[in-house]
Order: sequence, then C-alpha cells, then structure tokens
Amino acid sequence: MIPPRAGSPATPTPPAAARPSLSSGPSPAGPAPSAPVALARRVRLTAVEKAPRPADLPDGIDWLDEIPDGITGLLVATEWLDNVPLDVAVHTADGWRYLLVDPATGAETVGGPVDPADADWLARWWSVSAAGTDRTGSTGSGFRAARSAEGSSLTARSGSGRPEPPAGVRAEIGRTRDEAWAEAVGKLDRGLALAVDYGHLRDDRPVDGSLTGYRGGRQVPPVPDGTCDVTAHVAVDSVASAGGRVARCAYDLVSQREALRALGAHGGRPVLSLAASDPVGYVRALAAASAVAELTDPAGLGGHWWLRQPVGVDPERFMAR
Repeated sequence: MIPPRAGSPATPTPPAAARPSLSSGPSPAGPAPSAPVALARRVRLTAVEKAPRPADLPDGIDWLDEIPDGITGLLVATEWLDNVPLDVAVHTADGWRYLLVDPATGAETVGGPVDPADADWLARWWSVSAAGTDRTGSTGSGFRAARSAEGSSLTARSGSGRPEPPAGVRAEIGRTRDEAWAEAVGKLDRGLALAVDYGHLRDDRPVDGSLTGYRGGRQVPPVPDGTCDVTAHVAVDSVASAGGRVARCAYDLVSQREALRALGAHGGRPVLSLAASDPVGYVRALAAASAVAELTDPAGLGGHWWLRQPVGVDPERFMAR
C-alpha cells in the first residue's frame, strides 16, 4: 500500500489525477470474501491535485499535491501531461530558437537558441516532413490557424542529413513531459501506470504545434495571463520511450477507441425487442450505448491515446489485443 505520509509537501510538478493503490497483504481471517468485496478491502484511492481538497470528497479518498512514493497498484494520469508546461521553439535561418511570449498580452518574440538538450529532443522527436509542412497564419496572441501550403518544400539539410524545416515553423519541446512521466512511473514499485491524453506521433506532428487555450469550454488564444487553460497535445511516443526506460518493461500505446473496444465497450444499440419487453432497461441500454459511442468517437474522446506502462508485472496482462 502507499506508505502513510505526514502532510503533503509542495512540489513544482503539477500532477492532477486519481491514483488507486492495491495492497498485497494477507486476507483477513474467516471465509474467503467474494472477488469484488476482497478488492474493495484492498483498494485505497488517492487523488493527486494542486487544487484544495473538495469539501464533499468522501473520507475514504486521500488528497495529496504530489505523487507519493512506493505505489503498488494503478496510477492513472488523465489529461495531465498536456498541462505540464513546455517551451515552444521556432525555426529560423540560424536554427531553432525559443519563442518568448508576453504573459499579459500574448505578444510573441523570438528569443535565443535552444539549449543542447532541447536541440537533441527536437532532432529526435519533432520530425517535419516535406509533405506535411504547411505555412500558417496568425490571428494574434499566439493563436495560429493552419492554411493551405503555398508551394513550400524542404531542400536544406542539417549536418545529420535530416531535412531542415523551413523558417517560421514552430515546435513544442516535450522534454518536460517526458521527465514528468518518467518521474511518475518511477513512483511505482509494482503495477500499471496509465496516461490518457490527446497526442501525436513523430511522423504526424501537428503543423506548427498544437498550443492553444480554453476558457469555459471555448477555444481562445493561449495567453498565459491566468484567465484560461493553456494546453498543448502530447508527443506520446517520446513520453512512452521515457517511461519505458525507467520501467525497463515494454509499453503499450493505443487509441482510446481501440482500448475500450478491447475491453468490450462497442457502443452497439440494444435490440429493439427489448423496448417492448423491458422499456426501462431499453432506455438504460440505449443511454449506455450513447456514452460508449461518445467515448470511442475517433473525432472526439476516442482520439485520446492510452499509454500503458507496466512496472514489475507481466505486460501481457495489460495489453489490448
């Protein structure tokens, strides 16, 4: 089980997720309980969040502001990594440089060259293909909208032989997300770490990145003035590689649609005859099917990536097939 802790020390890393933990201790004396009862006795829920504990949260759920050490069980990070801060770079005639932003207005300026660690990350993980690179227009305050390519092509090449992206192309340096996930995976002694997030792969990075803002459910310019949620999609393959190095165990990376269908959630409509024999049951089944359809819609929530990283357990038990 998660060891007892005295207080919740602050941490510069802002994790936000619920982390169930399973103890591996002996069962209490007496008749063997049913599987659900036995599991309920072993499960201890711990939420990790920077915000204050909600007043109506049940007493049986712990509330911490950092991920505890020594977890045995399941660690779930739902849309956490896309909020881990990162740097944005822009490619110039002199190579990659940091993009600076005025926190009050969102006005952007080009800063100094990226440091060697970030340059290495960009060279390895942020691939820009000639076919997939479009020019973009800016609507101000860093809010960029893609428009059609204007005949641009990649001709320059770096010293490594890789094509150089054209000037003005932006990239989101995911090294901080890699480090955050590697640290989270390192908190498990044994179990499974699951990250669920919107993301992209090296060969299909979004044109000029995905940095944006949300306020009240609406997309807005990503001005870091505290009035909106500033977020960017996750380079999930880079994150997965970082976690795998810590766990020294194979990871599994699939879409939420694939993962839920592998678990038996298909979203099929109930048979129509049920409406006559059990109208209430039919309505419930129809509502459940609608919920599953929403969760597996590839254009919506089904587009989430599920990164499953086993630690000290047989990975085959957790991999969708």
